[in-house]
Amino acid sequence: FLSMSTHLPPLYKQISRAPKLIKPFLHHIFTEPTHSEIRERNFPQISLSLSPAMVVAMEQRSNVNGGDSGVGGLKGERFDPSAQPPFKIGDIRAAIPKHCWVKSPLRSMSYVFRDIFAVAAMGIAAVYLDSWIFWPLYWAAQGTLFWAIFVLGHDCGHGSFSDIPLLNSAVGHILHSFILVPYHGWRISHRTHHQNHGHVENDESWVPLPEKLYKKLPHSTRMLRYTVPLPMLAYPLYLWYRSPGKEGSHFNPYSSLFAPSERKLIATSTTCWSIMLAALVFLSFLVGPITVLKVYGVPYIIFVMWLDAVTYLHHHGHDEKLPWYRGKEWSYLRGGLTTIDRDYGIFNNIHHDIGTHVIHHLFPQIPHYHLVDATKAAKHVLGRYYREPQTSGPMPIHLVESLVASIKKDHYVSDTGDIVFYETDPDLYVYASDKSKIN
Repeated sequence: FLSMSTHLPPLYKQISRAPKLIKPFLHHIFTEPTHSEIRERNFPQISLSLSPAMVVAMEQRSNVNGGDSGVGGLKGERFDPSAQPPFKIGDIRAAIPKHCWVKSPLRSMSYVFRDIFAVAAMGIAAVYLDSWIFWPLYWAAQGTLFWAIFVLGHDCGHGSFSDIPLLNSAVGHILHSFILVPYHGWRISHRTHHQNHGHVENDESWVPLPEKLYKKLPHSTRMLRYTVPLPMLAYPLYLWYRSPGKEGSHFNPYSSLFAPSERKLIATSTTCWSIMLAALVFLSFLVGPITVLKVYGVPYIIFVMWLDAVTYLHHHGHDEKLPWYRGKEWSYLRGGLTTIDRDYGIFNNIHHDIGTHVIHHLFPQIPHYHLVDATKAAKHVLGRYYREPQTSGPMPIHLVESLVASIKKDHYVSDTGDIVFYETDPDLYVYASDKSKIN
């Protein structure tokens, strides 16, 4: 019966040529009944038991192309997100207004002063009040501000902060060292991520594991890697050890991540990171480790969760399966078009519009305060290759569902093929599903 379903459209076309007496019969067989017709029929109740592997396979087949949506927006046409786009990156660039490329050091610094003032005010208020009613609110707010500070340092790394390299480096080191991020080490690996976005082997952040490597991982490692919230605490480990299948450290000047000419830069950033860590240790002796944990430690954990969640959601968790590339199928444009914009509600402004991620990935030199305008201007060129983010309420609660669902199902990609999509480990899918029901 399933094989017959592929022939239904041609058969249905023949109805118009059938004798009037058998038209109702053919229509009854080859057209889909409405919900009201289904309710009126008395079908015997049949209980079907599908294995978890069958369920996963059916979901993967149905989601690969993302349903019916035309490239030009025509209903009934199937849109293939891995198809070669009908435009070039120059077409997108030409659509972006000239003012979007202008960097203002004064405006960029105003955001730095705003965030530093907010962090300092929150810290002083927390120490002054020292109330267990206030502490949880402080942790959430301060961790969020730490993430905002990271985004500004991230802009310094891209050079979108200003056209003054010395200013970018100085501000970037101050901001990133404060939140225990090695500025140059991360900047260079993040540059690799942008230059190779969407490439299975060469991308740097949240790269899908090839099936062979995935199946070599111990089962306990798989569960840790794909069980929320543990992946949302991975960033410090990534800085030290990178991802499975990749070697190197963001702190080691001789790491394979860096060219010999970059070793002095890495040593400088690692030194700044070490000074900040030493300052925290000194404060622990001065005011006590519990105070440092409450004022700095817990917000740092919240910041890490923000960073991991946001960076993951910008490359995973869309309703339609998005491609990853290898070999000749990969290009800078096609890889960039697999990124996803997100709406973070009240946090959009606080986080410096990091959710406008597609245009940022294609043109990282655009300042964050122009990304919204640039995105609006480029949409008509991108067409169906731009996925309009789901509108958020004040709190982006809807993204939690996208995050959990993706981690539960997006496990590995095929070892072969230049265009691949995430596949699901049925055993891990069942484990994650059972755990979510218990929780």
